Amino acid sequence: MRKCIFFLLAGLALIAAGCSQNTYSNLRNQEDKLIANYISHNNLVIVEEEPADDHVWGTKEYYKVQGRDNFYFHLIERGDSVLLDSAGSKVDTVSRKILVNDKIVARYKKFSLTENADTLNYWTTLDQAYPSEFHYGNTSECDIMAWHLAIQLMKYPDSQCEIIVPSKLGSSADQTTVTPYVYILKIRVKQ
Repeated sequence: MRKCIFFLLAGLALIAAGCSQNTYSNLRNQEDKLIANYISHNNLVIVEEEPADDHVWGTKEYYKVQGRDNFYFHLIERGDSVLLDSAGSKVDTVSRKILVNDKIVARYKKFSLTENADTLNYWTTLDQAYPSEFHYGNTSECDIMAWHLAIQLMKYPDSQCEIIVPSKLGSSADQTTVTPYVYILKIRVKQ
C-alpha cells in the first residue's frame, strides 16, 4: 500500500513539475528575455522619450514606448506631412496627420526574434495581391494593437517604421502562443 501511495505521489509531483514549466508567467519571462537578447545582439540604441517630429532617427535608434511593456518603435520614413494640390504646391500649412477611422492600407514584413527566423513577406503584390486594409483605431478590423500604436507614432501617410511587438500587442494568435515579432510596416491612407 505504501508503494502505491509513493508512486501516486511521485506521479503527481512529475505532472505538477511539467505543468509549471509552461505557465503564462514563465512564457512571458522567456519572451522578455528574447526581446532583450534581440536588442543586445543587434546593438539597438533605446531612447526613453519620444523623439520630436523633426528628429532624424539613427539606423539603430528605437523608442521604448512608455506604458507599453516591451514595445519598441523605429521610424524609417516620416511620410507626407504637408497637403499638396494637384500641381504639387502647398495648399496650406495644415498637416496631413492620420485621424481615427482613416482607411489604412498596409504592407508589411514579419519575423520572429530567433536566429534564422522565418519571415512572412507581404511587401509587394508578388507576395500578396492585396494589402491589408483597416480603419485606424478599429481593433475589430485589425486586432494587432501594435499597428494602431505604430500609426499613432508615424502620424502621417506614406510612413514606414519597424516595431518590436510583444505578444500582448500582437495578433490573437501571437497572444495565444506568447510569441514576439518584429514588423516592418509601411502605410498609406486610402481616399
